[in-house]
Amino acid sequence: MSTSETLDRTAGCPEKREPKLLDRVRDALRVRHMSLRTEKTYIHWIRRFILFHGKRHPKEMAEAEINAFLTHLAVEGRVSPSTQTQALCALLFLYRSVLDKEIGELEGLVRARRRRKLPVVLAPEEVRHILAHVEGVDHLLLALLYGTGMRLMEVLRLRVKDIDFSFDQITVRDGKGAKDRVTMLPASLKTGLQKHLEEVKRLHASDLRAGSGRVYLPHALARKYPNAEAEWGWQFVFPAAGFSIDPRTGERRRHHLHERTLQRAFHDAARKAGITKHATCHTLRHSFATHLLMGGYDIRTVQELLGHQSVKTTMIFTHVLNKGGKGVRSPVDSL
Repeated sequence: MSTSETLDRTAGCPEKREPKLLDRVRDALRVRHMSLRTEKTYIHWIRRFILFHGKRHPKEMAEAEINAFLTHLAVEGRVSPSTQTQALCALLFLYRSVLDKEIGELEGLVRARRRRKLPVVLAPEEVRHILAHVEGVDHLLLALLYGTGMRLMEVLRLRVKDIDFSFDQITVRDGKGAKDRVTMLPASLKTGLQKHLEEVKRLHASDLRAGSGRVYLPHALARKYPNAEAEWGWQFVFPAAGFSIDPRTGERRRHHLHERTLQRAFHDAARKAGITKHATCHTLRHSFATHLLMGGYDIRTVQELLGHQSVKTTMIFTHVLNKGGKGVRSPVDSL
């Protein structure tokens, strides 16, 4: 035993252990205000990378091991290009932001094959049939997805202050790419949304009387505005039925509705409506864009409403404007 270890033991001072690697990754992500979903995703890919290489420590590995893992995902795992890129981003974060090690060129990397898929779009009558098979909060949520073009998590994360009834608009905060944007508030949904918020306000008042009613605030806003998390304007428009424990802070709060609740409601409604297309909640966003273009709205306007960085992304919805077969009349119709 060394002299320093003897002194530590006699002084009653336990040795300080270095934090585990995944704990360091979590700390680095939280310092950068990454979302909980990103944190879970990065941890998942880093853990798979370590297990793939026989639990070797990432400090002992570099470009060759990263290349082998990503190639394995593409060739044997047959993952999509976006999934492979997601894994790459997680590993680059690990090396650059946690291990402070720069990663060079990944030569010979086999990229996942990119398949050009056209988005599934519902006809207006199909949307109407789906909405006819849901009611209450589920109906309001699905109608908002179709009527505003918001993504599923964007509508679930809406705060009361983000809805402007005077100007008939909704502000989408921290959307994809960490960008804010504005979309319309459909006139047909205003009354239903206002009645819904009256119920949510009564629930919030009840929570406050019970000593709760404090909601999660992003980007350390709780420290900047200590009382904001209990204010009405910061509450979620679609709160969960019960309380949950914040996995980061351990606090008991009422979060927003879970996405699976609405996904199940949409799936059940589509089945009852007899929809055979492979449709999901995100299909309502596709339908929103396509129906606006069919209505003659400028593609740049649709691009801004959707929050697309490039107009090329929005242009994929023009595939249905000329109807099937690029507008060509089939010869069988002439018989």
